[in-house]
Amino acid sequence: MVHRMKKLIDKLVVFIISLSLFIPNAANLYVIIPVLIAIIISALLSYLEDERITIGIFAAYLAACLFSPTLLWFIPLIAYDVIFLKLKWIWVLSFFPLILHSGQTFFFSRWVIAAFVIAVYFLKHHTVSLQNIEKDYYKLRDNTMEISMLLENQNKELLKNQDHEINLATVTERNRIARDIHDNVGHLLSRSILQIGALLAVNKDENTKETLGLIKDTLSEAMDSIRTSVHNLHEESIDLQTEIQKLVDAFHFCSIQFEYDVEAKFEKNIKNCIIAITKEALSNIIKHSNATKVLVILREHPALFQLVIQDNGSDCSYRSENGIGIENITDRVAAVDGNLYISTDNGFRIFISIPKK
Repeated sequence: MVHRMKKLIDKLVVFIISLSLFIPNAANLYVIIPVLIAIIISALLSYLEDERITIGIFAAYLAACLFSPTLLWFIPLIAYDVIFLKLKWIWVLSFFPLILHSGQTFFFSRWVIAAFVIAVYFLKHHTVSLQNIEKDYYKLRDNTMEISMLLENQNKELLKNQDHEINLATVTERNRIARDIHDNVGHLLSRSILQIGALLAVNKDENTKETLGLIKDTLSEAMDSIRTSVHNLHEESIDLQTEIQKLVDAFHFCSIQFEYDVEAKFEKNIKNCIIAITKEALSNIIKHSNATKVLVILREHPALFQLVIQDNGSDCSYRSENGIGIENITDRVAAVDGNLYISTDNGFRIFISIPKK
C-alpha cells in the first residue's frame, strides 16, 4: 500500500508537469479531452497486474498519438507505468511518436517531451530503488526480530533445562546421602545397640549395667534421630516430574502422553497425593478401560495446581459409590483440600484442582 502510494505521488507530479506544458500549447476548445484520456489510461495502468495488457494499452496510446498530436504531451505520464517491466526497454517506444510528428510539432516542444520522458525514467528508477531498499530493511528487521525471539526462547529453554538438571542432581545427591547414612551409620548404630544389649545380659555388676543402659538409651535416641533425618531427606529429594515420568514409562497398556508445566515447588503431602492419584488412575485404566490413548497433564495456575488424567475408552460405566480406586482418589483429594470432577463424556476423565498453600 505504501509503495503504491509513492508511485501515485510520482504520477501526480508527472501529470501536473505534463499539464503545465500542455495548456500553453493547446489551440482548440477541446483541450479537456486529451487530459481526460491521459488520466483514465494512467489510472487504469496503475491498477493492472498483467504486463501484456499494460504493454498493449501503452502501444495503443502511442498509436493514438499519431492521429492526435495533443496526446504527445502526456506520453511521460503513460510511460511511467511501463518503465522496469520485464521488457525493460519497452518505454523507449515513447520517442517514436515524437519522431514521426517531426513535421507537425515544434522542434523545442519535441525535445522538451523527450527530455521529460528521460526524467520520468530516472524518477521511476529512484522510486523503485527506494522501495527495494525499504523492502530489504523490513526483511532484515523481521529476520533480526525472529532470530532475537528464537534466541530468547532457546535461552529460556536452556535455563529451564539447566534448573531441571540442577534440581535433578540435587535430588540424586540427597538420595545418595540418605542411602549412605541409612546403610553405614544406621547399621553401625544398630550393631552397637545389639552389642550393648548383649553386654547387659551377661554383666552382673549393677553400676556397669546402669552405665551400659544409659549408653544404649543414647544410641537408641541417635538411631531414631537418624531415621527421622533420613526419612525427611528422602521426602525432600522426591522430584514430582521424575516420579510421574517413571509411572508413565512403566505404563505399557496403551499409548500415553505426559505434559508437565509447573515451576513452583510442591509440599510433601501434595507430592505424595499427586503420585498416589496418578498411580491409582493408571491402575484403574488397566483394569477397567478399553482405551487406546491416555493423557496425563499437570499444570500450574496462579492459585492452584491442576491434574488431569483422561483416556479415550468407550466403556465408561462409572458410579461414584462403586470402586475402591475412585474412593481412594476422592479421599486423597479431600485430604489436601482439593476438588475432584469426573467426566465420562468421550472417555473417562479425572479433573483435580489443588489450591496452593
